Amino acid sequence: MDYTLILEWIIKGFVLTLILLGGFAYLTLYERRALARIQSRIGPNRAGPFGILQPIADAVKLIFKEELTPAKADKLLFLLAPVITVVPAVVITAVIPWGRDSFTLFGRTITPYIADINVGVLYIMSIASIAVYGIVLAGWSSNNKYAMMGGLRSTAQMVSYELALGLSFVTAILLANSMRMLDIVEAQKNLWFVIIQPIGTGIFLIATLAEVNRAPFDMPEAEQELTAGYHTEYSGMKFALLFMAEYTKMISISAIGATLFFGGYREFWFLSNTIFSIDQTPWLGPVYMFIKLIVLLFGMIWVRATYPRIRYDRLMAFGWKILLPVSLALVFITAVGIMLAESFNPAYMWSIPVVSILVGLFAIGSIDRVLRRKDNARR
Repeated sequence: MDYTLILEWIIKGFVLTLILLGGFAYLTLYERRALARIQSRIGPNRAGPFGILQPIADAVKLIFKEELTPAKADKLLFLLAPVITVVPAVVITAVIPWGRDSFTLFGRTITPYIADINVGVLYIMSIASIAVYGIVLAGWSSNNKYAMMGGLRSTAQMVSYELALGLSFVTAILLANSMRMLDIVEAQKNLWFVIIQPIGTGIFLIATLAEVNRAPFDMPEAEQELTAGYHTEYSGMKFALLFMAEYTKMISISAIGATLFFGGYREFWFLSNTIFSIDQTPWLGPVYMFIKLIVLLFGMIWVRATYPRIRYDRLMAFGWKILLPVSLALVFITAVGIMLAESFNPAYMWSIPVVSILVGLFAIGSIDRVLRRKDNARR
């Protein structure tokens, strides 16, 4: 056994974990500053120059905050639930490629990713589903009715939207003809999958908001709904872990979305065959990933600042009656388009975005018709 390989995995995993934890801390500052800008406020500006030490102040506050455990709670599960929630958010990034070309360090070839497995998408889907257990156990182990209801709501929501999310993964797999993350990125060298399958990308982005309990899908933890949902009884560092899980998942999901639909570490397609291409300048790969992460994270923040929460029954109906059928239709459209392009003419590939947009418009029209009918019924 090559023990140096195991040591390399441990070191790269440790470095990636530190980057994610640092990213989580400053994502909170990024969100608060962006929300303040959107809402014509100032935002954090006291702790350090331009408020850059605010995440450190928050961390110190949470470390010294008193931790309370309900007397009738299941102590072991109450302690483990935050850990079960935060670990998948970190582990899921193991197969995300941050660059293509390896480099030499201390006489050893180092790759810019931890693991390269041929079923990387399947690994992501399996790890993402584990977070459900942490949330439902956090609600159940608290021995609190409101926390229990929040945990159940969140579990039902995550399971429902995971179906549409998984089917949006399938469209990327079909277009790349591979489940390996590096192959999916390289298949987007000339054209990103967001151009070929724009509605599938939209479904992915919507479903990920529901997966991480972000607005407008944050009813399971909304104060006016169920006090604070599944983390009602948590305080101190246990609450910090649940808080960390949500923001770390935001980073992980954005990295996955950038890899599957926005070219990953590859340059913008109009920069191909230039000095800004990673084929000529390999170290730009992580830079492009960082730019795409910032843009996708801003999209999540923008949605939070813009859209109000929707009613829970409508949230579930939207997942089951709209996103799931549309996702199934998109998988069929993508498969047929690829088959026609390979069998007859490559130009048939452009039938995929055209027909997909028509299906998306039909879904929007269906939503509008239902809402208008309900509004007229109330009158």
